Amino acid sequence: MRQENFFKGKKILITGHTGFKGSWLCELLLLLGAEVTGYSLEPPTAPSLYQICGLERRLHSEYGDIRNLEYLRRVMERTQPQLVLHMAAQPLVRESYRRPVYTYDVNVMGTVNILECVRESGSVRSFLNVTTDKVYLNREWEWGYRENEELNGYDPYSNSKSCSELVTCAYRNSFFGEGDGQPAISTARAGNVIGGGDFAADRIIPDCYRAAAERRTIELRNPGSIRPYQHVLEPLAVYLTILQRQYEDPSLAGSYNVGPDEGDCWSTRRMAECFARCWQEQTGEPLAWHGALTDGPHEANYLKLDCSKLKNTFGWQPRWGVETAVQRTAQWYAAYRAGEDMQAYTMAQIRDFLTGANI
Repeated sequence: MRQENFFKGKKILITGHTGFKGSWLCELLLLLGAEVTGYSLEPPTAPSLYQICGLERRLHSEYGDIRNLEYLRRVMERTQPQLVLHMAAQPLVRESYRRPVYTYDVNVMGTVNILECVRESGSVRSFLNVTTDKVYLNREWEWGYRENEELNGYDPYSNSKSCSELVTCAYRNSFFGEGDGQPAISTARAGNVIGGGDFAADRIIPDCYRAAAERRTIELRNPGSIRPYQHVLEPLAVYLTILQRQYEDPSLAGSYNVGPDEGDCWSTRRMAECFARCWQEQTGEPLAWHGALTDGPHEANYLKLDCSKLKNTFGWQPRWGVETAVQRTAQWYAAYRAGEDMQAYTMAQIRDFLTGANI
């Protein structure tokens, strides 16, 4: 396993480590032998994967706001990370309509703060800012967006992430050259991820699980909307690949789309149907859905990514298709409801994913 040799003993700082993706990432990095420091607010949901897996006992956590530059600076000075992966964010579209100022503050100034700390640091050699596929001006084309397309997200969340991309580019151009000792700076524009342990509001799979656990019908706001879906371990493996490869060759730094193959761009309806089928296979309990269209805020109907650059640069190919991803996710939630040891179960899924993976 090439990444295990690289990450063993490396000091890495993760912002947003108490979230859903951050918790899976912490488990993965602990398995690879990294020295992990997390910087984040308290877990954003209850329950949370972070607490379910007991991660607070197994890595060094600093509970702080990404908007607090002075505290973040002290953490960076004390821990001296070699690698930094920035995921702290206000991540929900609908929440961004309710709290636009907060969303911009966290997603834009939070990016400024972490990059300022990287600029001042003498230890960081590789930095990755995780944004979203929603950074693009979405014309709802049938083909995927490429990294050179216009950045202009529609809603406050998406637009704030477009701004985060621009901030990263400005810092890279202004402060980080290609000389010796300069950190390599990249962004990763990831599509929708699914996996066990996501309990966030306004997301299709957590909504499906809550409906199943409460023995009620799944309510879909927009059954026909099409999105690229992938298991959470897919982009996390890519993030680590980018961090490693640009550490070894800074010329690889840039922006990368991170998403599934075109066949794994599914409608919300199809996702709900697949989860319901997998849930019944696991538990014997039927699960139905119905459309519940509301007068909620604007949500795009169609969005795809072109990941050719990622594949050509790193030789990356997805490991689990979306149907497998939904199946593994339903299995995780069924095991959680059955009271199994979820830290061990989560680690088993990670090991299963890594088996045969080219990382």
